[in-house]
Amino acid sequence: GCVFHVMAREPEPGAAPENLTWLVWGRRAFHRAEVQSAVDDLKAISWKRFHHNFLRFNTTPANLDWFDDHASVLINAELAAWVAKEGKARGILLDVEQYEGGLFRFAKQRDASTRSFEDYANQARKRGQEVVSAFQRGYPGLTVFLTFGPSLPLTQRKEGTVPLKDCEYGLLLPFLDGMIAAAEGGTRIVDGHELSYGWTDPTRFALAARTIKGQALQDTSNPARSAAVISAGFGLWLDYDWRNKGWNETDPTRNHFTPISFEASLNAALKAADQYVWIYTETPRWWTPGGETAHLPAAYVEAIRRARATVGRPPR
Repeated sequence: GCVFHVMAREPEPGAAPENLTWLVWGRRAFHRAEVQSAVDDLKAISWKRFHHNFLRFNTTPANLDWFDDHASVLINAELAAWVAKEGKARGILLDVEQYEGGLFRFAKQRDASTRSFEDYANQARKRGQEVVSAFQRGYPGLTVFLTFGPSLPLTQRKEGTVPLKDCEYGLLLPFLDGMIAAAEGGTRIVDGHELSYGWTDPTRFALAARTIKGQALQDTSNPARSAAVISAGFGLWLDYDWRNKGWNETDPTRNHFTPISFEASLNAALKAADQYVWIYTETPRWWTPGGETAHLPAAYVEAIRRARATVGRPPR
């Protein structure tokens, strides 16, 4: 499958499109008429190989404080989930990376000088419950695929030596705790574990899977329920750190991941994950408007095919 964006358009002819993905966590509320053309496009596709698609939902532009009115965010969450359902996707890719603002960093909050971390944590937990409830109204029993799950705050806490209020993603944990508490009717939440983007040591994945399903959930309000809802996944960045290391198409041995090392990491990730492993790229393109790949050496494609075949998952 793939992760996709949706362009929203005002019904009036000639209106400029807006990227729904990047505008959903703000004061702008979108409505069905603005995304109907995207839904029509999705419905027109005869899906033959891609059965695990996700609509990306960013926590941007993040121009709201947790104590502000979040009605627009909840409208957008329900709408996005509806689009995913109508488009026969598996659910929502909830990208919690702080591209704009510091949504999950306590020190960046508007009232951090007058409200305690506990105040904000309680409010973030409430918003987590509201957001997943909105997703479920639009798409009952969906999958919410997180770029970062509870394993990120655990890592930033450094075995409890750093308090959550001082962590860059300290408010992510209560937000996710609220999501877990409100998940119902078959809804599942995947910790996509973007932390593994550059891992070249295959032995790390099995250990991380145990952490995702165990230690990372101990700080949630109900660890047993969290373990039942959270699924362990992994992310790999094929052209990892290409801005500093470059991306060499003619000599892949000069890249962070060689085809051989990428196959080994992907193989280990697939074996350790409950279901999902995702691959991120910036320079390589799996397809272009002409239907061809671009900047993607064939050796990497073959490495992915071999890794999937090893764990009994035929290429899709």
